[in-house]
Amino acid sequence: METPENEVFRDSIGTINKEGKRNWVFPKKPSGYFYEKRKIVSYVLLAFLFAAPFVKVNGNQFLLFNVLERRFNIFGFPFWPQDFHLFVISMIIGVVFITLFTVGFGRIFCGWICPQTIFMEMVFRRIEYWIDGDRNKQMRLARQKWDAEKIRKRLLKWLIFLAVSFLIANVFLAYLIGSDKLLAYIVEGPFKHMGTLIPLLIFTGVFYFIFAWFREQVCIIACPYGRLQGVLLDNKSIVVAYDHKRGEGENGRKKFRKNEDRTALGHGDCIDCFQCVHVCPTGIDIRNGTQLECVNCTACIDECDIIMEKINLPKGLIRYASEDNIEKKAPFKLTARMKGYIAVLVILIGILGGMLALRNDVEAVVLRLPGQLYEHKDNGIISNVFTYKLVNKTTENIEDISFKLRGLEGEIKLVSTSDTFKIEAQGIAEGTMFIELRQSDLSGDKNKLRLDVYSNEELIETTTVSFLGPRSYN
Repeated sequence: METPENEVFRDSIGTINKEGKRNWVFPKKPSGYFYEKRKIVSYVLLAFLFAAPFVKVNGNQFLLFNVLERRFNIFGFPFWPQDFHLFVISMIIGVVFITLFTVGFGRIFCGWICPQTIFMEMVFRRIEYWIDGDRNKQMRLARQKWDAEKIRKRLLKWLIFLAVSFLIANVFLAYLIGSDKLLAYIVEGPFKHMGTLIPLLIFTGVFYFIFAWFREQVCIIACPYGRLQGVLLDNKSIVVAYDHKRGEGENGRKKFRKNEDRTALGHGDCIDCFQCVHVCPTGIDIRNGTQLECVNCTACIDECDIIMEKINLPKGLIRYASEDNIEKKAPFKLTARMKGYIAVLVILIGILGGMLALRNDVEAVVLRLPGQLYEHKDNGIISNVFTYKLVNKTTENIEDISFKLRGLEGEIKLVSTSDTFKIEAQGIAEGTMFIELRQSDLSGDKNKLRLDVYSNEELIETTTVSFLGPRSYN
């Protein structure tokens, strides 16, 4: 079936030309109300992104994603492998929250919060505008032969891009291995830690490739969030939208002519100046409707408002609006789907809050030594051998650790020089112990025992163990 003429734009993406080759996008430098607000939001988020690995809360790095050592800190709250269920719930909450925002407000996350957009539009493109100039100058430079001016500008831009990519890679590494370790490696000299230097250079190359060459194609081709938009949006979702009823009128768009009565001629307010297209960082025409390439960056809103001001027409031809708002003037309201997402979000946050409140600072795992049966001792004593593993999730040493049986008289013997020990801050203590009980206190061949863990006689954790004894024949 042949594609309708007004839908032909959906057959290809803006970064590919008719020959199937890369079509470079040279967006006009944006300006206006929303762009100024985005700059404030972006620079605050950039400051947060660069500072977060170096900020400590109760001795914990504010954000840490150490996959290799399986240690994660979220807002200064440490997650260990034993807390993986909490980490999973936190990630699910993040996904539900972004989904809720998408259903209500479209791809606003991409335009205002996504690190890819912030770095591309507020760092790398601004460097490009400073060196190469605005849209027309960039296009002329791209066509220009490789003379002294082009070589100088290209080398300067590429070197700055590489330096910024290297800085981003270092910050990224601080999130992965910890800022303390990264700073120590820098002081000691990077060549003493080749196992870290090589990944750092690889990250630098990846970031340089993304921001110097791949650019907006990350949002169009690589990011799966753009595809989700088509599933999550409906006619009630607030997106960056072109008011086609006002812009097209009865007889469509028309170039602006001074002192012309456009209303009498049946033409809409759109003067077909293409400024909304020229300023778009992904190279689309917002007048074609909602498209997966649109990241809701608001550049077209600002540019259209500037044009409307110049020709004395009302602003808002392109604005934040839903399809129902444009077609029916319907105000925004919570839909049943949004209420459902909100309910799920509240439930998940409640579950996470309860789990965090019940979470202990010490995790104890005591297991019977594999392959070992019970042992008979004098005076009707039965002995089992166990291994223990204690995880200290805090940033302070835990002193004078001891074990006690609850509800039973028995003896616990640690295979060490003393009956107490300490766990280093954010460390692990492991060892072996014997538990000895009178046979008369056992209820059969398998017995569940409660084992309390104390620090300076203060109960800090409780666990259960399986104690084997002789089978009873009654």
